[in-house]
Amino acid sequence: MPVKKVILITGGAGFLGSHLCDWFIARGFYVIALDNLITGSSKNIAHLLSHKHFRFMKHNISKPVRLGGRLDYVLHFASPASPVDYMNHPIETMMAGAQGTQNTLELARAKKATFMLASTSEVYGDPLEHPQKESYWGHVNPNGPRSVYDEAKRYAEALTLAYEKVHRIPVKIVRIFNTYGPRMQINDGRVVPNFIDQILHHRPLTVYGRGNQTRSFCYVDDLIKGITKLLFSKLCGPVNIGNPREFTILEFARLVRKIYNPQAKIIFLPLPPDDPRQRCPDIRLARQKLNWEPKIPLQQGIQMTMEWFAKYHP
Repeated sequence: MPVKKVILITGGAGFLGSHLCDWFIARGFYVIALDNLITGSSKNIAHLLSHKHFRFMKHNISKPVRLGGRLDYVLHFASPASPVDYMNHPIETMMAGAQGTQNTLELARAKKATFMLASTSEVYGDPLEHPQKESYWGHVNPNGPRSVYDEAKRYAEALTLAYEKVHRIPVKIVRIFNTYGPRMQINDGRVVPNFIDQILHHRPLTVYGRGNQTRSFCYVDDLIKGITKLLFSKLCGPVNIGNPREFTILEFARLVRKIYNPQAKIIFLPLPPDDPRQRCPDIRLARQKLNWEPKIPLQQGIQMTMEWFAKYHP
């Protein structure tokens, strides 16, 4: 029998990491999930712990990783990702992007493995270009409240490309735009879990500013397909993976209210500092080179997410 491919996923107990673990286990890989659980949850991978081709390591990625045996792929997805989390853990966020990226790149180099970095649309900051192409350099406040995440990811991209240039290791960089779905934290501060929590508990929907800032929403299953297509492609990246259909936050609040509780109130709160006014991916590169685009309509994705939250966060 052929030897199974072995993949390490840092942040493997997090929202995206746990879905990646599921995807690779279902396709016959041996999966090692690494997480220190400061924002991830062991509940996200509880169903995998008894699987013979799954291993969990509790480890802080800012410290070197030592693994015996073969390793074919290293996916670095470890980092606080919501504003609530990275503002609560600013140093850990910087370390995950800086030292964590170097440690995982060194591991990939030693094992001759393909490396993938989970980057983010936050590298574009509060963009002056719309929609955002991969060639756009961004408009980022390096000292603002979001800077620990923005700059950690920008540094991580630069370091990844430096390793590719100097050490000739195969690398992939995926820039992830707003994603939602089951296993998000109910209190992570992002708009989808906020609205779902408020609907489930009969509270007003909170909109920041006037609600005219825009976001695009990609369901997690679509995102995982895009990530894995990039991993197995010839592209290096960065590549935007997200949904190009754009909504204002107020439009989104009204849609959620119309579907789930027409009587719900919408209240307006002050806009947080450095909150991006527009965020929407240009996905032409992913369409042309990966034959990928999102398929799941927002209303369907929100319904599936709502059902999960109702079950696990009643």
